[in-house]
Parts: sequence; structure tokens; C-alpha cells
Amino acid sequence: MKPDHGDLWVFGYGSLMWRPGFVFEESQPALVRGYHRSLCIFSHVHRGTPEKPGLVLGLDRGGACRGQAFRVTAGARHATLSYLREREQVTSVYREVWLDRRLTDGRIVPAVMYVVDRSHPQYAGRLSGPDLVRLVSQGHGVSGANIDYVTATHRHLVAAGIRDHGLAWIVEEATRRPGD
Repeated sequence: MKPDHGDLWVFGYGSLMWRPGFVFEESQPALVRGYHRSLCIFSHVHRGTPEKPGLVLGLDRGGACRGQAFRVTAGARHATLSYLREREQVTSVYREVWLDRRLTDGRIVPAVMYVVDRSHPQYAGRLSGPDLVRLVSQGHGVSGANIDYVTATHRHLVAAGIRDHGLAWIVEEATRRPGD
């Protein structure tokens, strides 16, 4: 359900967790069921180019995802949504969806989140380990190196007590120096 007024809740599962880019009044851990965090989007702008794509996270169907919910005041609602749409919809690979989220304090709130559009050409789907490492290692876009994005996300997840073995493995493999 998409509310048209009042406070705005935003669900972050990747870089929005460690670099939201908007002012918020409250932040709480939250869980999304029916979607999981996945490096499933070829990045052609922020962390790669069309010639040398990187990979960024998307919410893909199935499973569950622990992340962070941010409450934005009603007065900042429209500016925040405009900012998020500009940031997340550069190539329209994400769909903006509104779903009720359960916060750790038990409240259920409607939250906006961005899920991958599986019909978009940048949808990478499930890739092999070597392909993940190759793409993350090669990617560099207007927001910097792909490995920096993956490492920062992994570091933030660990600090928040969220274990993501797949990201941990990619960080380890992509940052390993030859001969180690």
C-alpha cells in the first residue's frame, strides 16, 4: 500500500544502509520476506560501464532480506522520494514497490523499496562465483570502484550483525593478491 502523505519509511539493503543520502529521523533494523539481497544487476553507470560492467545489489525474488528501515518526516517526504528515484532509477532497472515491513520494535509500517526488474537487460540473474569476482573486480563507474561498493556493503552488514556469506566470499576473492 502506497501512502500519499505522512512520514515516509525507506527500506535499505545495500548502499542505502551505509550511505542513505537523505535526512532521516529514525532508523531500525527491518526484515523483508519474499526477496533476498543479490549481486544480480549489471552496473553500467555507478560501478561500471556498458563495455566493462560491474555488479550492484538488487532485491530479487525468494527468501528474506535483513536490512535497515529509515523514517523520513512528512515534510521531507517528496524531496526524499525525488532523490531516491534519481539515484535508484538511473537506468530503470529497479521497480519502486511499497510493502508493509515489520520493524524490530514490532511496528508494521509501509515502506518504499527498490526491487530488480527481471525483464530489464541489466538483470544478470544468478552468476557463477568466478563471474561474480571478475565483474566486481573489473567494474568502475561514476561512483567509483565496484569492489569498494561491495566491500563497504559487506563491512556495514557485519557491523549490523547481518551475515552474508556470498558477499564475504566475493570480497575475499576479489581482494586476494596473486600468490596469496
